[in-house]
Amino acid sequence: MTRHYNFCAGPAALPSAVLERARSELLDYQGRGLSVMEMSHRSDEFVAIAERAEADLRDLLAIPSHYRVLFLQGGASMQFSMIPMNLLGQGGSANFIQTGIWGKKALNEAKRLGFACHVAASSEANGHTAVPGEESLTISDDAAYLHYTSNETIGGLEFDYIPQAIRVDGNDVPLVCDMSSNILSGPIDVSEFGVIYAGAQKNIGPAGLTIVLVRDDLLGSAPSTIPSLFDYQLLAEAGSMVNTPPTYAWYLSGLVFQWLKNDVGGLEAMDAMNQRKAQKLYAAIDGSRFYSNPIARQNRSRMNVPFVLADERLDALFLREADEAGLLNLKGHRSVGGMRASLYNAVPEEAVDALIAFMADFEQRRG
Repeated sequence: MTRHYNFCAGPAALPSAVLERARSELLDYQGRGLSVMEMSHRSDEFVAIAERAEADLRDLLAIPSHYRVLFLQGGASMQFSMIPMNLLGQGGSANFIQTGIWGKKALNEAKRLGFACHVAASSEANGHTAVPGEESLTISDDAAYLHYTSNETIGGLEFDYIPQAIRVDGNDVPLVCDMSSNILSGPIDVSEFGVIYAGAQKNIGPAGLTIVLVRDDLLGSAPSTIPSLFDYQLLAEAGSMVNTPPTYAWYLSGLVFQWLKNDVGGLEAMDAMNQRKAQKLYAAIDGSRFYSNPIARQNRSRMNVPFVLADERLDALFLREADEAGLLNLKGHRSVGGMRASLYNAVPEEAVDALIAFMADFEQRRG
């Protein structure tokens, strides 16, 4: 069997070691005579899987004890609704730094639900090619939280700083961050955030699972009128098992956490690998007259590298030949066109080397 190099933005590549482990346990999990997919989520076996996954994630991210870790369904997009429902129960407005499509979706969903919203800063004026400077933030007087997307998957725009928000009355504003496409790509200080959320299908595991980290003091503010499955407090009290959770995605994510700890050597080692991969690809793009990337250098994403060809009429040919060469899913998002190479944790360095070699060869033959 041949495994090709997968540059998909999501659902994305999974570590081969994780897939091999899952295959070996697919029919018979540790001698139990059944698959994880067939287990009760209340069974001792699955509870142990869930607890191990949470413990490993806490270890990787050094999550403080006063944060709850939730393993939820609905994708990161569900959090666009759940966050204002949980954090605006005592009033106030949701503040947003808007830097691309996913941040805009979060803003629009909160508006759709009737919550007060304020755009604290936006990169729309520069075409979402550079993150607004922290000095440009204008926090509303009634801000209940500040939301931002640390890495815009589609546009390839990544924050180079962690925003700090303080209201005019001197109160700190909890920071809420969508880290769907760069969580676990390197170390972070969880204590700087009120809520962190991330869809699993990029750096965590398969689609169908969302990780949410919530600081304890932000629990318990949701009105009783929201669905119980949307209430962080109830979900935390039930260990993310108010209903049947996505058990197999939870299990596979746990294997990814073990891979990061035991095979990679932790998030500092992962960060160094990710830096090398991105630097190689950006250097190849910058050193060419045939390829280009529009993002300001300080905000270039390590995870999602968009690029365009000098002649867009060659796009289809580039993609076809790349696919034939075993370089898969390089087509850019339909909203921006061009190409996009997603370099998530599970994409090996040799995949980037192969892509760079193909790009150079294609330029020589077609440029």
